Amino acid sequence: MKVRAIECPNCGASVELRGYSHSLSAVCIQCLSVIDTSQPELTILKKFQEQDRVRPLINLGSRGRFGGKLYEILGMQERRIVVDGTAYSWQEYLLFNPYSGFRYLSVYRGHWNFIEPAKGYPEPAMKLVNPGLMYLGERFAHFQTAEAETSFAMGEFPWRLEVGQRVTVKDYIAPPRLLSEEITPDEVTYSVGTYQTGEEIAKAFSLSTPLPPAQGIFANQPAPATNLKSVWVTCGLLVGALMFLITVIGAMSRNEVVFDQRFHYSSSDPESAKVTDVFELKGRTSNVEIAAETNLANDWMYLDMSLINTETGQAWDFGREVSYYFGRDSDGNWTEGDAKDSVIIPSVPSGKYYLRVDPDMSNDNGPHAASYSLKVTRDVPTYWLMWLALPLLMIPAIWRTIARGSFETQRWAESDYVSSSSSSDDD
Repeated sequence: MKVRAIECPNCGASVELRGYSHSLSAVCIQCLSVIDTSQPELTILKKFQEQDRVRPLINLGSRGRFGGKLYEILGMQERRIVVDGTAYSWQEYLLFNPYSGFRYLSVYRGHWNFIEPAKGYPEPAMKLVNPGLMYLGERFAHFQTAEAETSFAMGEFPWRLEVGQRVTVKDYIAPPRLLSEEITPDEVTYSVGTYQTGEEIAKAFSLSTPLPPAQGIFANQPAPATNLKSVWVTCGLLVGALMFLITVIGAMSRNEVVFDQRFHYSSSDPESAKVTDVFELKGRTSNVEIAAETNLANDWMYLDMSLINTETGQAWDFGREVSYYFGRDSDGNWTEGDAKDSVIIPSVPSGKYYLRVDPDMSNDNGPHAASYSLKVTRDVPTYWLMWLALPLLMIPAIWRTIARGSFETQRWAESDYVSSSSSSDDD
């Protein structure tokens, strides 16, 4: 690009102009005077204070490529807004290509946007909580309205630059895009920014020094690359497959009651041990459930049992304590324990079996007595592993949903809608 040099009317320093006849004002880097360059007679409009000087992150005159086109930085201005007494500042860089015109780069706390003029005027898109704008068929949610002030500038600009110039800025977001509406007494302009990382900007300008890292979450920063709808659809399919597997297991299990008998026990009976009738376990090697049900009332019973194969003598020894207590106190009725219990023995081969049972009860305050029944069920469907798998299948979807919610909460914490969330827009 051709460069035209002028002499600062205030300090005599050389000021380079790269924007041809488009440049209407320029800021002398040496003395910070704002020069009117629209007329042959150069005049000083105003002057920035030295204490307001800001160092640009990218030097003026640097060239970067965006969308296959080469742009040169002509100027930089710092703008700020004040929200609830707190000032927030960001930098805007004016880019120029003689064939494509002007574009902008903005940066706030390491978050960059490549900004282009909007193609046409957006239309209102009303919503109960958040009024937005429709632009090229996409809804942009209102994020923030504030008064932006130019606090510092350097370089050249295609408008008459004013110190402390103020405009009303309304930002609307549809990440990764940002639609900005700038309102002055004379006009309303719209521009569209696309989120860029510091790494992308450094690559575009071939910078040898990395740019400062991003801090926090920016208005139009894309959420982590997760499609929550897809995640939950996948989760639903996996849960559906699990439910189908549970149904298949239930249908394939014999769940056959092969023995059911009731007995009576008294702690005063010296011959308390019982041997049941022989019963047959059919089919493939599978589990066996032995369930005990008693008529205990404020008492306990211990059942020492063995499942014994009549042909091989192989035995499975186990014991179950059953206790059941109840009463009433100042808090109302209460119960403790259960009058029934069960145990599942895995991988029992088919064959003929019997149970040996030796009950025991306390002899405190005289003999205790109770009746109990034993029921043996072959090939009982067990679902505990399936139910354990259910929350495990849902953990990834729940975790990603929580992470997305946290991300959106941080995003909207800087907006006019602190409690709002736009996760549905990002999906």
